[in-house]
Amino acid sequence: MDIRRLAEEERLSGAVVSGGFIFLAGQVADNATLDAEGQTADILAQIDALLAEAGTDKRALLQVQVILADITDAPAMNRAWDAWLDRSAKPARMTIQAPLVNPAWKVEITGVARAP
Repeated sequence: MDIRRLAEEERLSGAVVSGGFIFLAGQVADNATLDAEGQTADILAQIDALLAEAGTDKRALLQVQVILADITDAPAMNRAWDAWLDRSAKPARMTIQAPLVNPAWKVEITGVARAP
């Protein structure tokens, strides 16, 4: 089976392409000083870049998980999400509250997309 790893870091790959799918690692904001809306926009831009590197775009997303450090940030996260979302290709999505590794992070997003 062919496996392609994208945006490799010390402990993980930003995405793994295999078996016709793209598996996104949990993406967090590069700029942790932003509010939840800004962090979400930052993360979604990272997801766009990873999907482009894999040869596709956000319309290929099948499923997304959004983790919020504080669920009261959901409206702010949704503003960035709604501005980014392609309404003709909405993925299945869940949103939960959970502590994140870095207390400055407000949002983490992961998901699965169909590979081209």
